[in-house]
Amino acid sequence: MSAKNRTGQIAEIAGPKHANIFPNAKVAANMICSAKRPLLVIGSKSLEMETRDGDLVDSAIRAMKNKKLSVVATAHLVGEFRKRGVDKAFSMPLFVLGKYLTDLDWKGFDGKGHYDMVIFAGFPYYMEWLLESGLKNFAIKLRTASLDRTYQPNAQWSLGWMPVPDWQESIEKIVSSLEEDA
Repeated sequence: MSAKNRTGQIAEIAGPKHANIFPNAKVAANMICSAKRPLLVIGSKSLEMETRDGDLVDSAIRAMKNKKLSVVATAHLVGEFRKRGVDKAFSMPLFVLGKYLTDLDWKGFDGKGHYDMVIFAGFPYYMEWLLESGLKNFAIKLRTASLDRTYQPNAQWSLGWMPVPDWQESIEKIVSSLEEDA
């Protein structure tokens, strides 16, 4: 992880509640693995984010080996999952998903109940910031985490600011833990 725990832009005020920074990737992986119904939300920038196994879509596909993890692709990405032979990824626009996540009666994509943790990765900063602000205020029982390499103040947990090689290593550790937990 980062040598310094910088928490974002100095003048950025997201309210009295700010994200905690994961001390290391193992803590992030353990938190995701311990969730009963985790949902991984993959954003439009995922194809541009190189990981050790290709890009963030490839990492999400590996993470899907964990049967309790559901994956939803936003924007055009569901087509990318299909091209790579994966048909178990769901598709929904990001802000529509945000509305559903605030609805306690929504039973999820598979009809098995509400998600208890939502993990975001691969989004433009401002879009994730806005959605997580809504979830922080209107879905207070939902745990949220950001796996992007920028600090997300509105998430409950964030990887924080880090150089690309450190971020790639963190993503690799998290995905490997999810595979092992499968």
